[in-house]
Amino acid sequence: MSAVIENLKPLHLKPVRNLDPNALPLEDSKLHLLLCATGSVATIKIPNMVQALSRHANISIRLVFTKAAKNFLRGQSAEQPTLEEIEALPSVDGIYVDEHEWSEPWVRGNKILHIELRRWADIMVIAPLSAGTLAKITQGWSDNLLLSVIRAWDTTGEVDPVRNLQGDNGDPEGARQKKKILVAPSMNTAMWKQPITKKQVDILDEEWGAKNGGWFEVLLPMEKQLACGDVGAGAMKDWREIVEVIEDRLGLNIGHEADARSV
Repeated sequence: MSAVIENLKPLHLKPVRNLDPNALPLEDSKLHLLLCATGSVATIKIPNMVQALSRHANISIRLVFTKAAKNFLRGQSAEQPTLEEIEALPSVDGIYVDEHEWSEPWVRGNKILHIELRRWADIMVIAPLSAGTLAKITQGWSDNLLLSVIRAWDTTGEVDPVRNLQGDNGDPEGARQKKKILVAPSMNTAMWKQPITKKQVDILDEEWGAKNGGWFEVLLPMEKQLACGDVGAGAMKDWREIVEVIEDRLGLNIGHEADARSV
């Protein structure tokens, strides 16, 4: 005797979509900050910057950490939370490390992470910028995720259109607009005072500098007692001042006060 199946009803199942994790929202109502850290003790100031900027309801923050930078944020202390704790902060929409690039075998049609991060960002900020990464940038290296984003940056203003930001973009009058990369060097005093460091900073600040129609802006370090005990120049610019520059470049303090979260 065969079984009789009755009263079948459609389940209205939807096909499973293979969502590409590297497909980032390029057109939304928020300002896009790509905040990055390299191998310097000043990486521990990243949580402060994120918390200060998250008072603005219209900002989206994605972070990139180099392998060395991750060592400073492993939950060692209250000022050194884990990356997972930082990712849970308001306005943080993603954290990326080298392992996220090519994490799955690539097939035609898949997004490429360092290109998508470049397209997504309205501005890129590297704070802190270590001596090693400074040297690699000026030589065109692209051997990690952070450097690949920089190497793929649109230096002409012809590939990635600059969105209509209300802030000071730093472009000379009449020049084609370009998305900017802000860097805050951070290193030992002796490293900062080496002649090669000045040559490398001059490449970013003068040859490729926004004030001359380029795409880089250098936030010079300050003098203080460093974590190693030396006293002198080389310490990253105060994180509060870096936040103020970011707010100015993105226009976060122009007409957005009503949108800011209470702190």
